[in-house]
Amino acid sequence: MKIGIWLCGAILASLTLNALASENKDVPNLAANQVLGIGEVSFKRMVQPILHDYCVNCHEPGGKGYEKSGLDLTSYQGLMKGTVFGKVVIPGNSESSTFTKLLTGTNNGLKMPMGLNDTGTLDRQYILLLKKWVKQGAKDN
Repeated sequence: MKIGIWLCGAILASLTLNALASENKDVPNLAANQVLGIGEVSFKRMVQPILHDYCVNCHEPGGKGYEKSGLDLTSYQGLMKGTVFGKVVIPGNSESSTFTKLLTGTNNGLKMPMGLNDTGTLDRQYILLLKKWVKQGAKDN
């Protein structure tokens, strides 16, 4: 009887772990789908935290990226000012904005943030969110 209970417990634990593993492998896709369902993207609540976590360490005064380009991502004003080469965000046009081209690697092969991970880029849901923000007009909201 004890062996039967133990065996049932082991099978149940195995099934639970398999179900959790199956769910976890789809988490990035689910998150990306959730991004597509978001209404208005907030700079303060959604965009700025991504920039802070993944970009500001290079693109702030004194940082390597700032020294090369002049792009200051510590504030909305700095992002909208752009680089020494010009603006990087074209509000309402995520396809032509250098900002989103750099995230996807379609700006002469240069992909930001540099050296972030094996693929050298942000997770898909973050890229989709940033592109959506630009497409919605890149508001300071």
